Amino acid sequence: MLKNSSILITGGTGSFGHAFVPLTLKKYNPKKLVIFSRDEMKHWEMQKLFKGDKRVRFFIGDIRDKDRLYRALDGIDYVIHAAATKIVPTAEYNPFECIKTNVIGAMNLIDACIDKKVKKVVALSTDKASCPVSLYGATKLTSDKLFVAGNSYSAGHDTSFSVVRYGNVMGSRGSVIPHFLSLDKDKLLPITDVRMTRFMLTLEEGVDLVWRAFDGMRGGEIYVKKIPSIKVTDIAKAIRPDNDYEVVGLRPGEKIHEQMIGIEDAPFTYEYQNYFKILPAINNWHSDPYRIDNGVLVDSNFTYSSDNNTDWMSVKILQNWINKNKSRIGKI
Repeated sequence: MLKNSSILITGGTGSFGHAFVPLTLKKYNPKKLVIFSRDEMKHWEMQKLFKGDKRVRFFIGDIRDKDRLYRALDGIDYVIHAAATKIVPTAEYNPFECIKTNVIGAMNLIDACIDKKVKKVVALSTDKASCPVSLYGATKLTSDKLFVAGNSYSAGHDTSFSVVRYGNVMGSRGSVIPHFLSLDKDKLLPITDVRMTRFMLTLEEGVDLVWRAFDGMRGGEIYVKKIPSIKVTDIAKAIRPDNDYEVVGLRPGEKIHEQMIGIEDAPFTYEYQNYFKILPAINNWHSDPYRIDNGVLVDSNFTYSSDNNTDWMSVKILQNWINKNKSRIGKI
């Protein structure tokens, strides 16, 4: 589907874009891959990685600016929406700015994609959108609802919208692994709560889920990757086996466990070999056989959270991953 197509990724200079772009260029050889983001320095650094590759183009712009989106989307077939205000405490203390990007920006993109006749859009979501307790999570839940409903909003047009949702991306900028590795070795590692657990996803797995969504989506599906969980205390052990940690307490808007599917979504959730799909409750789309596509409806009391997971990552496996990926941890 993506072969010889024109693709645009918002927030494309971020961690996901740094993984998606080279993998997609290699696998699908698109005609054009446009990196859209507002940070000129990140553009400058990323351009060095693709110097001489005429398929890759860079477009400075902000999803808050609808006019700029309209220009960037000229001739685009497929869009990945990765732009967001993502840091939980930052969103708590800057709520107006978070809403402008995560909600108003999503509305701008939906309008622009419909008007520019984009074929398919996949928006990146987060575990924090499931039963949110933070403003970031609440804005991403709103964004998810906008993209799901966008399939009704675009009635009479050919643009389809779906969402992919996943948890902590291992080694990405601002995440726990590079943070722990950056601390002085004579300092205790800060643990917010000893009960805390997190989902663990590689960027490559995140990219694969987006590809899967483009390939199978009918519109309105929320794809959830099956991934392992780990205790945050085990992350600390993997990085410093002989060092103690200190409990510093939860940050504003932070959860003890991550959740990607809540019990309220169970009546609309279907299971597949490597992922789940939450189908839209609106318009009876959850009973559409094309969207179900041989999935198995989960139990009515089903939830998918990092503490009730059946798949757990060991300290040893995480240590091996860190040793193998040290050169890019915190740089992606």
